[in-house]
Amino acid sequence: MDTVALAVTDGMLHFELSLAHEVFGAAPAGVADPWYGVEVCGPDAVRVGRFRLEPDHGLDRLARADTVIVPGWADVDQDPPADLVDAVRAAHEAGARVASLCTGAFVLAAAGLLDGRRATTHWAHTEVLAARYPRVEVDPDVLYVDDGSVLTSAGKAAAMDLCLHLVRLDHGSSIANTVARNLVVPPHRDGGQAQFVTTPVPAPGNHPLGELFPWVMERLDHPLTVDDLARRARMSSRNLGRHFRAVTGTTPLQWLLTQRIRHAQELLETTDDTVDAIAAATGMGTATTLRRHFNRTVGVPPDAYRRTFRSRTGSAMGPA
Repeated sequence: MDTVALAVTDGMLHFELSLAHEVFGAAPAGVADPWYGVEVCGPDAVRVGRFRLEPDHGLDRLARADTVIVPGWADVDQDPPADLVDAVRAAHEAGARVASLCTGAFVLAAAGLLDGRRATTHWAHTEVLAARYPRVEVDPDVLYVDDGSVLTSAGKAAAMDLCLHLVRLDHGSSIANTVARNLVVPPHRDGGQAQFVTTPVPAPGNHPLGELFPWVMERLDHPLTVDDLARRARMSSRNLGRHFRAVTGTTPLQWLLTQRIRHAQELLETTDDTVDAIAAATGMGTATTLRRHFNRTVGVPPDAYRRTFRSRTGSAMGPA
């Protein structure tokens, strides 16, 4: 029986902790293989969100586990406790497979386990992780990363994706599907974090592009060019690009494409418009062009996105 140790300390997030315990804590009916033995390891009694938790063992027990799960770390601006970081590092050195859920990646990074590795975390914190730990190759778009003995997941529900992936590795797809069915969740989700990331227009401010952004947003159905934007902003294309990089962190064309894609997402969520109509409304021209850019940017085709995120209004409304 493989031992799964859940590493806990003050400041952990209870959602990811309870999710992992639900997946690994009880064998689904009909499973003949030995299931996991789950141990909660932490320093004395700990506060996890609004709950007080009594661990089964101390953090030193992590070194005896086959798999160590590090749930989300609540405050990414605060360094995780040194005893937790040391215990996670020692467990990996002892041969444990170590997986972080959501912002638990900051604990793994502090332990040096992500140096030179590809990793992810909640999309809202990927830039912070990359800046604080430059030796980590942070991928902001995926739901989880499997780098052999070290695995990381994106935020919240992506923790479920990673836990089911571990079950799939250990017990096969059929058992993982059974676990997912019991939990009423999909055994595998298409796409990555990009489909969940919000891309707001920069807030109005005292900068040369303050009046340009709303003007563009009202004309996304027009075939706008960089020259059009530069002319409206009363500056050269080169100067426009410099200001765009300073304000948005990207180029005018990439920013414009992002806004077109975001508008397409809104229309897919809230209207019955065809993909052709949405392509026209967002300035993409054709459904083929929209599908190509949408799939590349969001990670799933427009039709799949609509099935997942379609807004439903009215209690009598059936499946979209």
